[in-house]
Amino acid sequence: MSEQQILKNTNAEILNQFNASLMFDKKLYAQDIKGSIAHSKMLALQGIITLDDQEQIEAGLLTIKEEIEKGEFIWTINDEDIHMAIENRLSKLIGSAAGRLHTARSRNDQVATDFSLYVQDKTLDIKEKLKKLIKVLIDISSVHTDTLIPGMTHLQHAQPINFAFHMLAYANMFKRDFERFSSSYSRNNYSPLGSAALAGTPHNIDRFKTAELLGFDGPTNCALDSSSNRDFALEILFNIATSMMHVSRISEELILWSSYEFGFVKMSDEYATTSSIMPQKKNPDVPELLRGKTGRVYGNLIGLLTVMKGLPLAYNKDTQEDKEGVFDSVETIEISLDILTAVMETLIINKENMEKACQIGHLSATDLADYLVKNKNIPFRTAYYITKDVVAYANSIRKDVSELSLDEVRKSSKELENVEEEILACLNLRHSMNARNSFGGTSTEQTKALIEIFKQWIYNN
Repeated sequence: MSEQQILKNTNAEILNQFNASLMFDKKLYAQDIKGSIAHSKMLALQGIITLDDQEQIEAGLLTIKEEIEKGEFIWTINDEDIHMAIENRLSKLIGSAAGRLHTARSRNDQVATDFSLYVQDKTLDIKEKLKKLIKVLIDISSVHTDTLIPGMTHLQHAQPINFAFHMLAYANMFKRDFERFSSSYSRNNYSPLGSAALAGTPHNIDRFKTAELLGFDGPTNCALDSSSNRDFALEILFNIATSMMHVSRISEELILWSSYEFGFVKMSDEYATTSSIMPQKKNPDVPELLRGKTGRVYGNLIGLLTVMKGLPLAYNKDTQEDKEGVFDSVETIEISLDILTAVMETLIINKENMEKACQIGHLSATDLADYLVKNKNIPFRTAYYITKDVVAYANSIRKDVSELSLDEVRKSSKELENVEEEILACLNLRHSMNARNSFGGTSTEQTKALIEIFKQWIYNN
């Protein structure tokens, strides 16, 4: 073989590797086979192919599915993608009937259909994992409606809340994620199959039938858009990125809370590791990984947005870059939700340390100001400055305002020299928490009511 021939063959091999998508899009084998069976059934119903051809096609496709799942299918990069790999194998299995399967469709609408089916399937899977996580958060909440923990702003102690209230904040985040996936599923549950290359087909096909067979609500209504649309892929990437942002936020709090400085929670040994050189250390590696993987799914979203930017209609080879990021993000969130759920199920909660932390930072100071406004008819701004005097006095005697006696309150400000003992009730931390009884507030009563709302939501979904 001449040097020129060797170079030509080498270049061809490199081009095959560059051009082929088989090594990652083979994940779509089940969707491709499902779509092809539906397409063949419709073609037979419309009299475009014979019933005998359809039966051969379906039997051959099911054989291929079995071969793939048993690990017996031979993958070759020369097939370029999953669609040609299956089509070539089908030809070997059933002969000329296989050539009729591609009637009235293009690889453009075939790819879009397979990928849509995958995204829809995974959307449902992720919703179930989110619901399981929400249920665990509700289970935790149900036993901690009276457990005090410092509510924070700017990571500074602000007001006393209960631990259930804190968990319910995350339950609400993940519920919104669930609803985003639900909305995307409904909006994208339309079949591109039959759009062909970009403009439909002259064959007398029934796109409504294939949509029905595949579980879609109906066919898409514009072939030109359908063959190039990847909004459904962008939506699942955005939904995953948002969910992982919420995973990252709760992971950060688990990391903080498990430190010696907080000591609010302890993670099961299954989900923490010891240092390689410091055996006394227990590192929160699992929530750190969960936090870190959020950046990975952000990258996948930005990657596909960039691929799609400026693409002219209709199909372009650029969109071959749409799948790997989606596959990666789907796998990342699925394992992340499973692990976070397990971490929360096994979490050990230190109620005593949480309540002790509430005695740092004068968390009930705002209640004193509110008391003066409501019971002494003092303007809020004046009450604010009186409360500052009380806090300053408490600091001077190294006490939290919740620990002050009546005499100490009276000494703290000349405006409070004649106050009655009832003022101490508003400084009590648990009283402060329960005083916030407005709808959506942190009181035990409101928290229990929200838990019941969530239990009903879980039952209905």
